[in-house]
Amino acid sequence: MIEYRNLRVALLGGGNVGAQVARLLLEQSEEFANRVGAGLELVGILVRDVNAERTVDLPHELFTTDAESLILGADVVIELLGGIEPARSYILMAMNSGADVVTANKALLATHGPELFAVADQVGAQLNYEAAVAGAIPILRPLRDSLGGDQINRILGIVNGTTNFILDRMDTDGDSLEEALATATELGYAEADPTADIGGYDAAQKAAILASLAFHTHVPLASVYREGITEVTPAQIESARKAGYVVKLLAICERITDAATGQAGVSARVYPAMVPRSHPLAAVHGANNAVFVEAESAGSLMFYGAGAGGVETASAVLGDLVSLARRHIAGGPGVAASIHADLPVFDIGSITTRYAVTLEVTDEPGVLATLAGVFSDHGVSLALVEQSMTPARPLTSSHAAVPSTATLVIGTHEATEAALAATVTDLAANRFVTTVASVLRVEGA
Repeated sequence: MIEYRNLRVALLGGGNVGAQVARLLLEQSEEFANRVGAGLELVGILVRDVNAERTVDLPHELFTTDAESLILGADVVIELLGGIEPARSYILMAMNSGADVVTANKALLATHGPELFAVADQVGAQLNYEAAVAGAIPILRPLRDSLGGDQINRILGIVNGTTNFILDRMDTDGDSLEEALATATELGYAEADPTADIGGYDAAQKAAILASLAFHTHVPLASVYREGITEVTPAQIESARKAGYVVKLLAICERITDAATGQAGVSARVYPAMVPRSHPLAAVHGANNAVFVEAESAGSLMFYGAGAGGVETASAVLGDLVSLARRHIAGGPGVAASIHADLPVFDIGSITTRYAVTLEVTDEPGVLATLAGVFSDHGVSLALVEQSMTPARPLTSSHAAVPSTATLVIGTHEATEAALAATVTDLAANRFVTTVASVLRVEGA
């Protein structure tokens, strides 16, 4: 047996992912040593309660509540605590003490990424974070390394498994959002408080990370436009189905040019959108994730797989660990985050896409021509119009007759978000329109 020197590994967090990382490190220690060229010795696991019940059987002596001693005695620190503090302080302590760091903390990276990368660059530490986006799917290293010689133009990502599961159930089983969420919770796909998922917050954090990496530009979380799926209805799902689309919550990062100024910049946004059923993302079912990348030279690429899960996410963490440990052995500084492009981040009003607008209107002569004029006034051209009727209710002894109404689903050609927003405002005020029932963007067409 080959004798290796050891790298001391400290694990911060013993939850679902952390427990699987610890188990695999212990069970496959010889294999990791052969891959790295050094032993990876798990020296401790930081937890809140060393006596708490665990889902994985691990040596009790590894558990500790002494964060400082554990971190300062390590060559590599794996942070799986989540949240901002104390994770931020622990990572800074680790790097300043000479340790390299692996983290899966998307919230921390989306809000304090520049600070952490600056410290890593200053002290020559490595900071790897593949597991922060899309679970087991390798996407960050391909963006940084494999596509490092290419220009990324656009990323469309299904990066939240909970919302994809819910929307998929609504599409395939006809569930309401509430019914699909209840099933997701029962199966363990949704947290007791699902706000971060269904509100789009989780996906927005991941969009900020993806956009910053792909476009070599710091994209603050506050600059990521966000809509969740809480307003998505079965009627929208069914309307999309009839038109040949499926509704997905997308994280979209793209290079754009501001139509008013001609200035190049980037956009990062999260919202539910209609995706053609012919698009690869339409076939992503259940709680899976997928990231569709459009590159200048490489063309279209899709990365697909499990977006969450303890052992699945542990795979990404350990991949980071092996990569980091090899460089640690070889010597030299870590790979600094590149933000050299420093492109402006445009707000949602600058983007250009297609839209599907659903209106409830009174059934009167001239309605369609009038509403088409409203779109035209704002430079938004129509691609299609579909209409269904609601018959008038007859006069009763106590109520006046209720006139018949119509539901119009109006599809547009490409338009700016600003033009569409102005159009919707005027539509809502139009005397023929009783309700602007929904506005969905169309992506990937």
